[in-house]
Amino acid sequence: MLPLGTPAPDFQLPEVTSGEIISLDRFRDKKALLVMFICRHCPYVKHVQNELARLGQDYADSPLGIVAISSNDASAYPDDSPESLREMAAELRFSFPFCYDGSQETARAYSAACTPDFFLFDEDRYLAYRGELDPSRPGNSVPVNGCELRAAIENVLNDRAVDANQKPSLGCNIKWRGDS
Repeated sequence: MLPLGTPAPDFQLPEVTSGEIISLDRFRDKKALLVMFICRHCPYVKHVQNELARLGQDYADSPLGIVAISSNDASAYPDDSPESLREMAAELRFSFPFCYDGSQETARAYSAACTPDFFLFDEDRYLAYRGELDPSRPGNSVPVNGCELRAAIENVLNDRAVDANQKPSLGCNIKWRGDS
């Protein structure tokens, strides 16, 4: 896991709906930045995708910047191609940029391991939280509400410390090119 306090790695990635190149600099006026590694085919992401869309809606007019990134090998997982991700963003009405990391360099720079994987940075772009959305998992009957991530977001936005005892996100491994 990326150590807390690590500076946010820069990126320049195409947004799947507009083709615009999105970089860390786009969020320079935001007090906090949430970077989410997600995809379309993963059952863990499907389980929480409506909450991810709600997060975007709930924080749309706030000092939180949000960007989603898919880094999966689209040649092996066509559901994670930019075209399919564009459909996902439209269906869920994402209010944040959804980028495709075709080189997988951004996922490696962030030490992203799975989908979903969440990285919350403070105003100075130091990592404050890298953990789970909430304790819900497919099949465990715990409601999806984003409580862990939302608490961390609120702490960062209100200049409060984020508990350093963080549970890593669980999900499908990122599908690296060349993995079988």
